[in-house]
Amino acid sequence: MGVFFVNTQDGRVATGGQLAEAGLVDERFKPPAPWHPIQGPSDASTMWYSVLRKRERGVFIGTLCIRHSERLDLLRERGWEEVPIEEIAV
Repeated sequence: MGVFFVNTQDGRVATGGQLAEAGLVDERFKPPAPWHPIQGPSDASTMWYSVLRKRERGVFIGTLCIRHSERLDLLRERGWEEVPIEEIAV
């Protein structure tokens, strides 16, 4: 899938490819605010990673976490929400 981005205003999550297809990237193939990159491997796949979001201080932040791990359970306990794969879109 690749690189993931979170919309800091509304919590939507999309891949860099989806944002490019929608014409939402600049000449360097980076989307403008409010889209913010989610830190993780540049070749991350939802087969291996869960995409999570959380609202903090009025904005959404995102992270990736290896599926079926203790860390994923910990993040959920701390209020992180897993983004369903079918909702990853512009």
